[in-house]
Amino acid sequence: MSVLVSGSIAIDNVKTRTAAKDNLLGGSASYAAIAASFYGPTGLVGVVGHDFPDEHLKLLQSRSIDLEGVEFSGGETFRWTGEYMEDMNERETLDVALNVLESWQPAVGESQKESVSINLLANAHPANQHAVIDQVGDRPHFTIADTMDLWIQISRHELEALLKRIDLLVLNDSEAKLLMDTSNLIGAGHRLREMGPDYVIVKKGEHGAMLFGENDFFACPAYPLHEVFDPTGAGDSFIGGFAGYLASLGKSEFTFEDLRNAIARGTVAASFTCESFSTHKLQSLTKDQFDERLGEFKAYSHFA
Repeated sequence: MSVLVSGSIAIDNVKTRTAAKDNLLGGSASYAAIAASFYGPTGLVGVVGHDFPDEHLKLLQSRSIDLEGVEFSGGETFRWTGEYMEDMNERETLDVALNVLESWQPAVGESQKESVSINLLANAHPANQHAVIDQVGDRPHFTIADTMDLWIQISRHELEALLKRIDLLVLNDSEAKLLMDTSNLIGAGHRLREMGPDYVIVKKGEHGAMLFGENDFFACPAYPLHEVFDPTGAGDSFIGGFAGYLASLGKSEFTFEDLRNAIARGTVAASFTCESFSTHKLQSLTKDQFDERLGEFKAYSHFA
């Protein structure tokens, strides 16, 4: 059972209060695919330009990620430049160059369609997310879609139509409130379910995440890091780890308990991402390191 990840692949330039790095591997799909590949077979659908660093390509290949769905264009790769403030919850986007991403039309590889069990639509324009579903097909695949405030503001109709085609919606707390036009986060989560998806995850950054089901609710804290080095891609790593764990169960249908356990794994994956620039800590992660932190996380959040 494999995860298919579609979305942006980028080159990032990131500055924090302690350091700055250029030409980093970025993009929602990159982080999600690497996190998912920790658990098993993963395919990637996206687009890169002629300037995409060979080291990033070799990294994706080293994780045995199927790149059949990645288009290699003659233009320039999507680039993002940003700076984090003293409070790492605050960042400023200094420059965005969509480049080849602007006219990208997803093309899922034929071999990727045959094996996918989790269809993870990483943050991207809803039209591109619809296109991937059209190619892969609706259920029985478990389909997850991530979104952001920009799409809520400029593509609301397409986003609302997408909600009827997915099993799980992922967004952060401010986006949930924006989409539902409310200040009540719990109410927003339940109302989002009524728009189509069986489940909703609301991410709250350093305060964890909440999972909404039909008659179920689960709140998961974030892993308590002593220091956050670079939070870029943490949310994408979270949902990638979440999807990878679900795929590793070898099921076609999932219980609420499965999703609770998946959130814990995604949370741990996100914590490693925050400890270095780009995917540097995530890509070198070992099973023993992951299991040790997962055990600590269980101890931190368990009570009788």
